[in-house]
Amino acid sequence: MPSSPDDATASMIRNMPEKTGKSLEQWVALAKKSGHAKHGLIVSFLKREHALGHGYANLVALTALGSRVMDKGEGADDALVDAQYAGPKGELRPIYESLLAKIAAFGKDVEVSPKKTYVSVRRNKQFALIQPTTATRIDVGINLKGTAPTDRLEASGSFNSMVSHRVRVASAKDVDKELIGWLKQAYEGA
Repeated sequence: MPSSPDDATASMIRNMPEKTGKSLEQWVALAKKSGHAKHGLIVSFLKREHALGHGYANLVALTALGSRVMDKGEGADDALVDAQYAGPKGELRPIYESLLAKIAAFGKDVEVSPKKTYVSVRRNKQFALIQPTTATRIDVGINLKGTAPTDRLEASGSFNSMVSHRVRVASAKDVDKELIGWLKQAYEGA
């Protein structure tokens, strides 16, 4: 029996060819070819047209829409980050790399988990996120509940409900001692 949701998902992916006749990658290609762009429509299409069970259809839809990493294998996380910093946001990538290097130095228990539009940074729980919000700015979300906002350490507001504060980073000089201090404080509280 799988011991975690990740183990359960891995088991589904491993068993998918035998149970459904196609690999996850093949199902994702079929879902994308269908032209459906919404989760529910993809699930309905796969269930109706291909008799796929709900669990498998849901997994395929999530993967096709980029809501989960295809196989968590080598390069999968890199592909998500590459997509975040593609095009006009490409010039922000060195700022992201600098932030990540400084955060990784906090300890070996730092986990980096790229999502479709941001990168979640965790210890025991998420303590920060890094998101290229515009072509000229990265927003760093930080969990510092109980800390009063300042001009720079803003309340997160509508930015992201997964964090309590946000710091706007427009250049490498913004990745300074103050920002790293807030991130370290959040890390220690996670």
